[in-house]
Amino acid sequence: MGNAALRELASIETVSFEEVGGSTVAVDAHNWLYRYLTTTVKWTSSEAYTTDEGEEVANLIGVVKGLPKLYENDLTPVMVFDGAVTDLKAAEVEERRAARKEAEMELERARERGDTVAAARLESRTQRLTPTIQETTRELLSLLAVPIVEAPAEGEAQTAHMAKTGTVDYAGTEDYDALLFGSPKTLRGLTSSGDPELMDLERTLSELDLTLEQLIDVGILCGTDFNEGISGVGPKTALTEIREHGDLWSVLDAREETIENAEAVRELFFDPPVTDPEVAFGGSPDVAAAREYVARWGIPESEVERGFERIEEATTQTGLDDWT
Repeated sequence: MGNAALRELASIETVSFEEVGGSTVAVDAHNWLYRYLTTTVKWTSSEAYTTDEGEEVANLIGVVKGLPKLYENDLTPVMVFDGAVTDLKAAEVEERRAARKEAEMELERARERGDTVAAARLESRTQRLTPTIQETTRELLSLLAVPIVEAPAEGEAQTAHMAKTGTVDYAGTEDYDALLFGSPKTLRGLTSSGDPELMDLERTLSELDLTLEQLIDVGILCGTDFNEGISGVGPKTALTEIREHGDLWSVLDAREETIENAEAVRELFFDPPVTDPEVAFGGSPDVAAAREYVARWGIPESEVERGFERIEEATTQTGLDDWT
């Protein structure tokens, strides 16, 4: 999720959907999907999304419930999926895996004692994007004419790159690291109720009187998904010290501290593995085929029909029934 402490420094404002409507947005698909996946699992009976073979496909319900918000607000999404895990992120991934395993053990204990409330809460914490979830999500999105981009590595880096190069108007992610990857304008809150937030890189740098390189150094001092920060150093302290000393290395020298892999992390933000995709906007969502697809996976019509109706209504009203 990146360094949430950066929120204290970033220029972020709530904007109306009217202001951003008609735009294209590269959505961090894993980030977006996981939020709808966990919400679905938390509030939906497991029987609704578990096949006869025991496969869990709550993602299919989540996609159908999540897409209407984008369509209804005239946003054209491109879903960007993570590629290979960056070596620098291995420790973060291992921590998440350990936390999920602990949650799975707690879930089993809750079920044994019949605590359905705790079990529902814990089940959402044990979710992971299985190969089946990955595959079925892509297939359903394709039926609904949503362009898909496969990132070489980090999804938020790819969304930032696409916003920088003008492939799309905005990056869409909850991850504050998008700012460090250089996303000019990032929309947050696309999975939340209400209007989104706009995180503006140029305004952030202007207000802080920093270069992007210095902002990256601030982030590294605080800690990112790719490195541990300096103990006791929050965003305000990091900002003060970067302003005083100029860059990361000078701060570390002054403090007589080191950050493991700092140079590699810095290089990752400067020059991440990304690609320049040719995104094919256009085409009509095949809602009938999408309905049939989720039904084949055993999803009850009652769980998705309202979502499909909203997609049909929104794509007709906004003209997204034939995207351009």
